[in-house]
Amino acid sequence: MEELDQSMRALRQALSGIPFRAGGFKNTHDNLAREVAHLTVLIDAARSKFKN
Repeated sequence: MEELDQSMRALRQALSGIPFRAGGFKNTHDNLAREVAHLTVLIDAARSKFKN
């Protein structure tokens, strides 16, 4: 999970200064963030099924 947090922080820094509301980018970003959050919850819920 820490790697995901680091990646999301890096993405936020990389996007600073970019007018992300233009050209539908904000909508794309919001959808991606929602899907990543959903995937994170699914992975966390399935953690007991993973083999060590």
